[in-house]
Amino acid sequence: MYSASRKIQKDKGAEPSEFEETVAQALFDLENTNTELKSDLKDLFINTANQIDISGNRKAIVIHVPYRLRKGFRKIHLKLVRELEKKFSGKEVVMIATRRIVRPPKKGAAVQRPRSRTLTSVHEAMLEDIVYPAEIVGKRIRYRLDGSKITKVFLDPKERNNTEYKLETFAGVYRKLSGKDVVFEYPITEA
Repeated sequence: MYSASRKIQKDKGAEPSEFEETVAQALFDLENTNTELKSDLKDLFINTANQIDISGNRKAIVIHVPYRLRKGFRKIHLKLVRELEKKFSGKEVVMIATRRIVRPPKKGAAVQRPRSRTLTSVHEAMLEDIVYPAEIVGKRIRYRLDGSKITKVFLDPKERNNTEYKLETFAGVYRKLSGKDVVFEYPITEA
């Protein structure tokens, strides 16, 4: 028999938390009730789900999906996020693929670590996942006099309608996950 427990599979058989079970139940309900998403959601599941406080009283739900299922989730991303935001009213939903950072090899070790497992690469990919469906069209890093740095990320203006109200959430989620400050903007287009 199918149940909501099939929609969440944690590493090493760990037990899901209560919040993760509610997210898994929401996905299971969507699969059973929403005819548009039913066939696409059938084989998909999540790894973890967290709730993050953004400025003021706003909250965001960060859902980690397995890396190998990321294409399946991206296909239905807009519809799925919209439906989940309806279910968890007042909370914005962000989906990120689960990636692993591998420490640099020790001196003299013959093993080479893949570029996709470096800290920088994982943080870049995480940033792209957070802003999806918008695309990053440019980046600027600004170094302040006190030594801190802030990254300006320019998003594709075509997706402005879908993402403009979420820019603060994107920045808060990225700061919480990576510890880096980032500001999202749209490039100014000359007419």
